[in-house]
Amino acid sequence: MNHEWAKLNRGRMSLLRPFLNHHSSFIVFPFLCLSVAVVEPARAQLETVDNAAPPSVTWVSHGQFEGHLALNYSPAGAFSPDSTALAVVVGSKVVLMDLRSGTPRALRPRVEGVDDLTIHSASFVAPDRVFILGNGIFRTKGKAPLRATPTLAFNWDAAKDTLVGNVNTIGESGGFTPPRYFPMIGYMAIYKEGKFELWHPLTGKGGRLTVPSLTRRPNLFELSPDGHWLLLAQLEGGGGDPVVVDIRTGDFVDSLRGQEGTTLSIAFSRDNLHAVTACEDGKVRVWSVAGWKLLHTLTGHNGTVAWAEFSPDGRRIVSGGYDKMVRIWSSEDGSLIQTLTEGKEPIRTVAFSPNGEFIAASGEQMVWVWRATKY
Repeated sequence: MNHEWAKLNRGRMSLLRPFLNHHSSFIVFPFLCLSVAVVEPARAQLETVDNAAPPSVTWVSHGQFEGHLALNYSPAGAFSPDSTALAVVVGSKVVLMDLRSGTPRALRPRVEGVDDLTIHSASFVAPDRVFILGNGIFRTKGKAPLRATPTLAFNWDAAKDTLVGNVNTIGESGGFTPPRYFPMIGYMAIYKEGKFELWHPLTGKGGRLTVPSLTRRPNLFELSPDGHWLLLAQLEGGGGDPVVVDIRTGDFVDSLRGQEGTTLSIAFSRDNLHAVTACEDGKVRVWSVAGWKLLHTLTGHNGTVAWAEFSPDGRRIVSGGYDKMVRIWSSEDGSLIQTLTEGKEPIRTVAFSPNGEFIAASGEQMVWVWRATKY
């Protein structure tokens, strides 16, 4: 059964309100249950500090877990809003790790009519609700050929271990970019032919952002928390610096010049004053927002930097790279604060917890967590 986003909620969006027209479509499926195995945390170890003088805050290892967080967009949503739990994906399962006690609790998501469910990400959208993106194989009878599902999106009650609402399919008609979830603003987005479709999984509100002059598909894009700016990178056809779009007008207004390779991640600070990019040239760059001036170039990773994000207070940046290292920087002067060396595989994504106390880094098969210790 097809459902228009406009039928979910015809109210105006609280974010990006002036620029969106309600639109989009999904297909709904029913639900069933699945068993799960538990992953135990590893013993914590003290990490090395690169500074001669110790900083006021140092991060120490808080465990490692089998599984992964979001690998193609920010994994910050894997932290619960109160920073006490982390949602780790293990195949078709989600394990909620209690970051205070180290106790794991298993969730068993399953979609009726779908086999071999593979979960891509699990993000908290409320204290007891997890937003899940994944895909599987449609269950068939007899000798009917197997058919892969589009991306499935649904909410899961973490307290009751049950489905909340409908299971929706994303971009079923084809031609869309893979969905990206933006924890800072709470919206999921996909792109097709100059249009960004947005949907809030908790409120059910949806909308469309149109950029008429955008003729090349961006495989990477980021929205500022205040709904003013859109940054585009990895434009189809190859090459080029990230492009800045003013959402109010839909115009291209600037670019982040000087990248010496493909930009792999872009993130805004919560106060909308700065942006950070991670690049395959091994550098992390900090930019002013509105002026779009390069403020700092952070060097130290050996090879590709896959991800970089700001701390909630905007004073620090965490980055992770293919060198298996996680580095913490001062966003104010660009200095290196600390290097975390426990990673045993290339780091794909990194994030601070909402309260800034924890850092989580994800490879394809392992997750590492560090906790801040004040001196």
